[in-house]
Amino acid sequence: MADRLTQLQDTVNMQAEHFCNAIGIIQQTSYPSKFPNFDRTGSQTPIQNLQQEDYAQLFAQLISRCAKDIDTLIESLPNDDSSAEIQNQSLKRLEVENQEAAERLEEIVDKGEMLLQKIQLALEDIAQAQLDMQISMKDNNTK
Repeated sequence: MADRLTQLQDTVNMQAEHFCNAIGIIQQTSYPSKFPNFDRTGSQTPIQNLQQEDYAQLFAQLISRCAKDIDTLIESLPNDDSSAEIQNQSLKRLEVENQEAAERLEEIVDKGEMLLQKIQLALEDIAQAQLDMQISMKDNNTK
């Protein structure tokens, strides 16, 4: 569930970023308004964009897609009514799986120990055979 909450938080942060960027673009491309009884001298032309992209459409798509993602993530969260029961069932299932895995691990360790003993015995036999051969070769060379 922590992963879903992290995803939800990241998506909400992304939505906030989309809103901030959209407002920044609106401020950058908007025409200044005149207020009644307020005389202002200065530039009355908006900043011209180099790109003629439809920012309103772009940000509307980004914001709506992000809102859908937020809704989907919220719906995937468990509800409070059944969460304790589901968690108990999940814990029991995990406990059974853990016990089965522990039994399999014990069997594998036992087989490994038996193989290790066989290998050690075989190595001892090989080492003894080599010693016997060296001794017999020395005896044959000394005669």
